[in-house]
Amino acid sequence: MRFLVLMIPGIYQPKSGKKTDAHFTPDAEMMAKMGRFNEELKRAGALLSLDGLQPLTVGARVAFSEGTPTVTDGPSVEAKEVVGGYWMLQANSKQQVVDWMKRCPAQDGDVIEIRQVFEMSDFPEDVQAAAQRNT
Repeated sequence: MRFLVLMIPGIYQPKSGKKTDAHFTPDAEMMAKMGRFNEELKRAGALLSLDGLQPLTVGARVAFSEGTPTVTDGPSVEAKEVVGGYWMLQANSKQQVVDWMKRCPAQDGDVIEIRQVFEMSDFPEDVQAAAQRNT
């Protein structure tokens, strides 16, 4: 099973009272700890991919209402929580991923969200057939 694990850093949450800008980077010590954790995931064969994301201040959001897209550019985006990075993991169960993430060198206020990825076989046959027609 594949799992998408989202890191929602405390610094990206409005309740932290901290502001991030386009030049925000985590500190070197934190990056070293996270690098060691990621290497453990890799050695265990659980890590499929990972990346950190630039702050939302340099991104954009596209929202849809009545079929019309509205684009809000980075500095103006208001969000309750913002994803700061992700891991794509291979595991035998959600509990296995939970156990890994409990070892993550997260900081106070950070939140980690674990979501199982749909596989085509998870869908009913008619949905699988419809998806195959569009590929």
